[in-house]
Amino acid sequence: MSENELATLAIGCGLKVHKALGPGLLESAYLECLVYELKQLDLKVEKQKAIPLIYNEVKLEVGYRADLVVEEKLIIELKAVESLTDVHLAQLLTYLRLADCKLGLLMNFNTLLFRDGVRRVIL
Repeated sequence: MSENELATLAIGCGLKVHKALGPGLLESAYLECLVYELKQLDLKVEKQKAIPLIYNEVKLEVGYRADLVVEEKLIIELKAVESLTDVHLAQLLTYLRLADCKLGLLMNFNTLLFRDGVRRVIL
């Protein structure tokens, strides 16, 4: 399955979660529900996956953790904030670069309309 197909499925699952729960909860609640929905589609989902930094051929564990990695191709960063900022975008771009992935999704569940909180990020 391609990154775009995975992203389409993930956005659909995010919409389903947002419709059921609405805005205002903690990020961790949305994360667990999104994991459940993605696994219902028989997708491989890794939560809080460590992303190492390679520096001078040395693997450094510096605490980078992607919220979700789907099928080792798509990184999803979840937020429950008033609005997405450039810092959130930079965080996802860093994860994409370090994990050698091409596509990521920023999902902010603290919006009235879910589509207003979703950003596709391509590296």
